[in-house]
Amino acid sequence: MQIRAAVLEEFGKPLVVQDVDLADPGPGEVLVRLKACGVCHTDMYTASGADPSGYAPTVLGHEGAGVVEAVGVGVTSVKPGDHVVTLFSPQCRECIHCQSPKTNLCLAIREQQNKGYLPDGTTRLSRGGEPIRHFMGTSTFAEATVMPEIALAKVSPEAPLEVAALFACGLTTGLGAAMYTAKVEPGSTVVVFGAGMVGLGAVAGARLQNAERIVCVDMSEERLKLATHHGATHTLKGGPEATDAILEMTGGLAPTTRSSARAWSASCARRWRPRAWAGACARSAASPARARRSTSSRAT
Repeated sequence: MQIRAAVLEEFGKPLVVQDVDLADPGPGEVLVRLKACGVCHTDMYTASGADPSGYAPTVLGHEGAGVVEAVGVGVTSVKPGDHVVTLFSPQCRECIHCQSPKTNLCLAIREQQNKGYLPDGTTRLSRGGEPIRHFMGTSTFAEATVMPEIALAKVSPEAPLEVAALFACGLTTGLGAAMYTAKVEPGSTVVVFGAGMVGLGAVAGARLQNAERIVCVDMSEERLKLATHHGATHTLKGGPEATDAILEMTGGLAPTTRSSARAWSASCARRWRPRAWAGACARSAASPARARRSTSSRAT
């Protein structure tokens, strides 16, 4: 089938929207008609040429959501019509990493994925008979994509796909940072620096962990409003006064703080006094905040 896709032809140059060919799914693969896709810093990083593992030409994008259109032989977990989210980190549920309670960083398809290929070492994308490599095993800057079954997560058909797409990367990164990396405790105080998608996920994760106070710092008033919507109890405009404001708000963050999350906030506030806070990191929710936006996947 022929689809429209945004192709990275050359590092540091604009993507080129054009027609490319997409082959049918092979065994264990799924054809997904994409409906929405986020723009992640990782895509921009690779497009810039700064990523030493980057390659071109390729179809970028990894934060996608869509509807299953066809399945290959042996696919059992999804069927045509199912709504799915694309995963650059799959779950085979069989390898040592999937079986471990400490990590779910599945390596079942990573070797070929890093080279731009599907698990069998080939591509489903091509142009004029020449293969075009996949990006992160997903290539969601397109109208459709073919992916391994184990790299798709089925979601409720009631979930708006433009929102569900954010679970493919940024939102879950922030949620996991708060819930599983920082292990925010009930009643704690959390400070999140940066209200991009990852930062907002960290705010939501802290709320789900029943943090008492969730402070979000960002340069953008619009993003701070989003942070409040997702659970921030206090917001601060980034700048030279942000650190002192946090210290005053938390009573100087004395050793009697109620959790390690709050203590981490204290350490961050005391050590870092930059002239301006850009949306850069989340401490006590501990993950880089990356600005992103959700867009329609329709190429024009």
